[in-house]
Amino acid sequence: MEHLSELEMRRHKLDQLREAGISPYPYHFNRTHTFAQIREAYAEKLANGEKSEETVIVAGRITGWRGKGKLTFLDLRDGGERLQGMIMLNKIGEEAYQHLKMLDIGDMVGLKGLVARTNTGELSVQAEELTLLAKSLRPLPEKYHGLTDVDLRYRQRYLDLIVNPEVRETFVARSRALSLIRQFLTTRAFLEVETPMLHPIPGGAAARPFKTHHNALDMELFLRIAPELYLKRLIVGGFDRVFELNRNFRNEGMSTRHNPEFTMLELYQAYADYQDMMNLTEELICHLVQEIHGSLKITYQETEVDFARPWARMTMVEAICQFLELTPSDFVSRDTAAAAAAKYNIAIEPSFGLGKIINEIFESVDSRLIQPTFIIDYPKEISPLAKEHRSNPELTERFELFITGREMANAFSELNDPIDQRARFEKQLEAKDSGDEEAHAMDHEYILALEHGMPPTGGLGIGIDRLIMLLTDSASIRDVLLFPHMRPQA
Repeated sequence: MEHLSELEMRRHKLDQLREAGISPYPYHFNRTHTFAQIREAYAEKLANGEKSEETVIVAGRITGWRGKGKLTFLDLRDGGERLQGMIMLNKIGEEAYQHLKMLDIGDMVGLKGLVARTNTGELSVQAEELTLLAKSLRPLPEKYHGLTDVDLRYRQRYLDLIVNPEVRETFVARSRALSLIRQFLTTRAFLEVETPMLHPIPGGAAARPFKTHHNALDMELFLRIAPELYLKRLIVGGFDRVFELNRNFRNEGMSTRHNPEFTMLELYQAYADYQDMMNLTEELICHLVQEIHGSLKITYQETEVDFARPWARMTMVEAICQFLELTPSDFVSRDTAAAAAAKYNIAIEPSFGLGKIINEIFESVDSRLIQPTFIIDYPKEISPLAKEHRSNPELTERFELFITGREMANAFSELNDPIDQRARFEKQLEAKDSGDEEAHAMDHEYILALEHGMPPTGGLGIGIDRLIMLLTDSASIRDVLLFPHMRPQA
């Protein structure tokens, strides 16, 4: 047998088990306790050398074993918790004990027996019965080196979860954060809704869409880039507060901050404006940070971030002037702004107006916004769905939130004037004709809804994946996605 490979040895053991009448993949197992429940129940019970009177049935994956002769110790993992199994010849019998030879690290087994604490204080289950639940035909990554190949970790996330407990904790935290968001909003009278993922017109954001084809209708459709225009129709229809935790799809590049599909929280509140949305954003994110970390100060990638309110608020031009040797007088016209861009070798297109040039310069410094900062009052040229600023017609009532140099949220006083909205869409069509692939399309159905009257409304979108990165101290967006998109292997 020595000439057999690891995979061949495991297949051979599988055959041996079947020949012995043992099902390597049974249909059901009546587990009574998880490892976490065992540890909680017996945290203060049993002195060294003692055992309980309670019989428990547990299940887990073998991650190691030791011992020989008449006693074998199994290291088992279940749901991120570790527990020791004590397999004794005089407890399970000769035949069952011999079947241990057919098991491997990675196999899943069930144990029935008493809870015991060994003489060295190790909480264990002293097995009276051992049941094979799943035979592993491939070995786990090496015990002491773990799974460190980042590409393999993302491609085979199940292995990552098995051998790297801290990865499991990241996704537990993600699930908890989503639950906290839902609780926070529903207690404030927001209604959770669902909107279409297949759109006849890509709208609600400036992004390149994925295209598909509906055979029955013989029409081109687009995967959702944002749910905005559908959610605002619900505000028209009389739902005053709505939100959706939605999956969006954008046919763009991939990086440590971008994945082609991602999760967004998008919400709309009637009779509110962008100032209300800033306050709501502060409340929501502070609530998440406090609940998950127990403090409003956290460390992200060795940098302390303080979420104590109120957060800083500044315009794009104010932010630019804070980090570059420029003044507000550099942004009084397109020509002065273009000269400012040239001073810092920032490329601009001939079609760019003053607003787009300001945005391009701002994007060269936004990575320096580490502490929570609202950048407010965006140029109208880059904000086709935001309401005109009440004191400056060249700007809109829009903000974006930046933390650790990353955009975390985007919000508006929503444009509810259908005539103004149609004119903004027409401007976007001109930009599209000039080569802007991300310009917004004309959406007649949305304008039709606005013509029936939408109340003053505040809207907010928060990038969930980036927020989870922040909450879990994760460097890459792929670390907080269970199954990130990967390039095909050769």
